[in-house]
Amino acid sequence: MENLVINWKKIFTYQKQILSNILLKVTKERITKVVYPDKNDVFNAFYLTPFNNIKVVIIGQDPYYHKNQAHGLSFSVRPGCNIPGSLKNIYKELMCDLSLCKSYCFNGCLSHWAKQGVLLLNTILTVEEGKPRSHLNLGWQDFTDNIIFYINKYLKGVIFVLWGKDAQKKINIIDINRHYILTASHPSPFSAHLGFFGCRHFSKINKILLDQEYDPIIW
Repeated sequence: MENLVINWKKIFTYQKQILSNILLKVTKERITKVVYPDKNDVFNAFYLTPFNNIKVVIIGQDPYYHKNQAHGLSFSVRPGCNIPGSLKNIYKELMCDLSLCKSYCFNGCLSHWAKQGVLLLNTILTVEEGKPRSHLNLGWQDFTDNIIFYINKYLKGVIFVLWGKDAQKKINIIDINRHYILTASHPSPFSAHLGFFGCRHFSKINKILLDQEYDPIIW
């Protein structure tokens, strides 16, 4: 099958020119500004979730913009960091959906999700300290739209989780006849009450995976 010969290395090669232009801009930004995440962490989502292991894609916006938070995974923070509001709400919904105990949510690092096939993909992969969406116009969205395009094209049965209006714009590049889409409001404290709470996406994801005879995610 065609997808068996596709991997992140090939996909990054397909986007070599786009990526080179973006990274040149980011490198210039780093000369005079503090940029997150660290340059060694920008592509962690891809390192932790090999292309052919993808079961779920959770799309975020841009990285957290305070010190020591962002490490290349959407919604995730480094171990030991205070848990941001959006992630707190994700944990609240997770605990309610799966009847988990409160002590589960002391750690905000989601790398264990990534290692199980959950691609935690921000649409913008870098940000200036203290300035959300500051790298909106560097070209990252072209790069990550193409990532979604290749997942859509070469894989099948992937569950795309689109929280909030920005993520839901990606519906146009996902074939609903090949993949699954779950939508809700963004888990931000400003919008979680508009449909994120009660969405039960975590149990729905695992049901879809089991129906496809895949291992469920251990959240």
